[in-house]
Amino acid sequence: MFNLPNQLTMLRVLFIPLLVIVFYLPWDWHFLASGAIFGVAALTDLLDGYLARRLKQETPFGAFLDPVADKLIVAVALVLLLEQNSSALFAIPAMVIIGREIVVSALREWMAELGSRTNVAVSQIGKVKTVMQMISIVVLLTFNPDTLPWFHWLGLALLYVAAVLTLWSMIIYLKAAWPEFTRRSEISDAE
Repeated sequence: MFNLPNQLTMLRVLFIPLLVIVFYLPWDWHFLASGAIFGVAALTDLLDGYLARRLKQETPFGAFLDPVADKLIVAVALVLLLEQNSSALFAIPAMVIIGREIVVSALREWMAELGSRTNVAVSQIGKVKTVMQMISIVVLLTFNPDTLPWFHWLGLALLYVAAVLTLWSMIIYLKAAWPEFTRRSEISDAE
């Protein structure tokens, strides 16, 4: 259970309070430090899955904790950034990303209860979505929007790309689960 891939995943969870503390430090370098912390956490996300497969150390605990760690650190970072960028322009992609994570997590749990979890396994578009989210958040955290506004706009544009990919991947998951929805509805209607 406490193999290297799982330790990297747990490290990502431990980075969350550190990210929050550093984000609120009253020093100019808090932007760079916040971006670095999130960037290292994002790299552990890439590395833990690769190592788990490569070293044949995939575990049920790791399969549970990895997506939880990803969703937690992304949600926390988006909430921090939303406070810094309090506008509808920023709130829309943040809402889409956080909302999608809740919907897909609930969908996976429900499908697992039905024994159909593999129907909503992580897709390639879901992986691309995660990478785009990580890159956009690193850019938004790293650069002071007051002194380097073009990085802010670049990060925001990337966040919108991530939000579109987020919706696209959610639609793919919902389409995969749709036969179960309709089958369960037909069973309920017949009773």
